[in-house]
Amino acid sequence: MRLSLKKQLMEFISLVLAVFVTITAVPFAYSQTNATNGNPVDGIPVVVGDDQIFVIQARIGSFSVAERSQAVNTRLQALAEDVSIPVTALKTQEEENSVNILAGEKVLFTVTEADAKAAGKLRQELAREYTSKIQTVIKKYRQEHSLKYILFGVFYSVIATITLLILFKLLNQGFARIFARLNHHEQTVPAMRIDNFELLSEAQVASLLTRFAELVRLALWLCILAVYFTLVISFFPWTRGLEGVIVNNLVVAVKSAWEGFLAYLPKLLMIAVIIVVTYYILRFTRLVLKALGRDRTFPWFYPEWAEPTYKLATFLIIALAAVVVFPYLPGAKSPAFQGISIFLGLLLSLGSSAAVANIVAGVILIYTRSFQVGNRVKIGDAIGDVAEKTLLVTRIRTVKNVVITIPNSTVLNSQVTNYSALVQDSDTPLVLHTKLTLRYDIPWRKVHEVLINAALATQHILKDPTPFVLQTSLDDFYVSYELNAHTKKPHIMARIYSELHQNIQDKCNEAGIEILSPQYYAIRDGNQITIPENYLSQDYTAPGFKISSPSNGFNQPDSQK
Repeated sequence: MRLSLKKQLMEFISLVLAVFVTITAVPFAYSQTNATNGNPVDGIPVVVGDDQIFVIQARIGSFSVAERSQAVNTRLQALAEDVSIPVTALKTQEEENSVNILAGEKVLFTVTEADAKAAGKLRQELAREYTSKIQTVIKKYRQEHSLKYILFGVFYSVIATITLLILFKLLNQGFARIFARLNHHEQTVPAMRIDNFELLSEAQVASLLTRFAELVRLALWLCILAVYFTLVISFFPWTRGLEGVIVNNLVVAVKSAWEGFLAYLPKLLMIAVIIVVTYYILRFTRLVLKALGRDRTFPWFYPEWAEPTYKLATFLIIALAAVVVFPYLPGAKSPAFQGISIFLGLLLSLGSSAAVANIVAGVILIYTRSFQVGNRVKIGDAIGDVAEKTLLVTRIRTVKNVVITIPNSTVLNSQVTNYSALVQDSDTPLVLHTKLTLRYDIPWRKVHEVLINAALATQHILKDPTPFVLQTSLDDFYVSYELNAHTKKPHIMARIYSELHQNIQDKCNEAGIEILSPQYYAIRDGNQITIPENYLSQDYTAPGFKISSPSNGFNQPDSQK
């Protein structure tokens, strides 16, 4: 963990350094160019290192002011780097119309009458002044570029780095204690209340304070790094001029940010007001919908509508607040911001048609109350319990524990059979029904009695209302009977059906009623009855074959033979 933290710290320092170099390089290069080139009217300065010695304002013959300044700069730079020539070797030499400044026998600069006139001094006085300044600047340059001075810079840089690490460690330890106290907000952070109304809970206040402390820590890190880099680059002669540029850029940046913040403050306050008003509107909406769902003040408003209605109202209120806030956002009127908004709107309109259709269908299903979570339903070919309802899909868990996901648009266009609606809403039992076909030679009253007894013997079948039988058709070879029985357990209707069918078989066998095809019964000559042996009497024997012939009278009754 510490290695990772150190690695992140080094990456952060590298990033800040790169940003500083980028920020400072361009202004510094620009300032150096201006310092070197200058304005020919005001003069072009002669610079050694970071120090300006004098300004050249007059030209000599065909040499322009810029050419003279460049030539003098080159000579003085070479003299500053050549430590074999002492600064005491500089002297002046009087000419007819000028004064030469020499380093030994080499001419460094010629002071003309035009230079003296531009400076408002005599040329001899001006030459002595320039010579003194050259000696001072070169002496300083050689001291700053000496090995001793550079070693001191390295030493000071090491001390500054150690101080930086110590400050970072102390800063992290201090904020770690702050974060630890905020994490135990039950004892340290109070909730924000107005009388008995709670605006922000303890956890929310602690979270806001934690985020604010993180921002403060980041700001302190950046300030310490800025001071550190400014100090380090001031220890070396090659970068000494940069600290002023860095400080100026930082001051300009902070000033611009602060002025921008002050200019944006009215809009920011308006956004804050809109957010607060929206928050309290949402809270009021929540209270109203909870009351509607709980008290049933309006019979037409069902309790299960409260939560989805609140979600829809929340979406609409937030969307309206976003529309109101939009003009107050930074850059809201810029072409780039508007272009991005149009692009995102186009993407949503082209890529979300199916999603919008499902959402609309989901809303319609909520308010039509076709089914609720937990209901036993049949949608298309899928039968099971509703496991989840969302704005996009409906999930059904079948009796085999298979979850089927159906898009809401498909559900809306399908026939929905709800087996639990009346049981749940009005305590009206569900009617289970099953069909049975029997021969005409079986008395229908006996069939009714057997089927009703089978239903009453089935668990979870209600005795009141009493099961009943309907004869739904009189076909060519059989009668169609429909047994109807009531239950309040639609979730286990498959198990009830199975037990009911078992009892129908048992009761029919006990009553000697064969459940078979009438065609099979008609050609069953010489075959045993289909009722299981344990339901038959001990003296039961299979019927014999019946053979008759019209020619010999075998088809006549025994009494006539």
